[in-house]
Amino acid sequence: MELYKTVRKEAEAEQVVERSRFITHVKPVSSREEADQFVASIRSRYKDATHNVPAMVIGDKFQIQWASDDGEPQGTSGAPIVQMLVSEGITDVAVVVTRYFGGIKLGTGGLVRAYTGSAKLGIEAAGICRVCEIWIMKVRMDYTFLAKVQNMAKKRLLDSGDETAEFTIGEISYADKVTMDIMTTPEQKENVADLISNITSGTAHVLEEKKILEKV
Repeated sequence: MELYKTVRKEAEAEQVVERSRFITHVKPVSSREEADQFVASIRSRYKDATHNVPAMVIGDKFQIQWASDDGEPQGTSGAPIVQMLVSEGITDVAVVVTRYFGGIKLGTGGLVRAYTGSAKLGIEAAGICRVCEIWIMKVRMDYTFLAKVQNMAKKRLLDSGDETAEFTIGEISYADKVTMDIMTTPEQKENVADLISNITSGTAHVLEEKKILEKV
């Protein structure tokens, strides 16, 4: 199940607008502390810049939303970046747009377009991904069932078109029996467990179960 969208990696982008240089840095973050450290590092790196405008959105329900205009006219830089992130459904991200003033004033609308446009370039460079809940079952079974389970995992629709038992296979280890990670959604876990039990005639053993968040 998709929970929210975020960025895949840390990234940088740059553009020039009316001779002003805009440098954007983007980083995936999981806490306000991590975001603040990132903002501080960029401000230190570009301490000679005219402005370092930070913005952050954190939490699966966008619980933390914060920005600063850093000397730009109020509401023309940081806040529009936050609004853009929320409208795009992107969270757990910190953005800093650095500006070196080029001598031409952009006006209120021009500033909003320049800062949000720069932020979008940074987001595109970082890549947008989905964060989903994944249910993992570590299952041990006889080798005689390995090929059948692997073939079943390759099918998009299982059990004559039933979509409620979709799964993929993760790590596999080989010993006296084969042990594999069966990955599905929390909503489908019971159906997948029943399917594996049917395939293996009830001989498969679930060694461990856990829920994780994964970028896809």
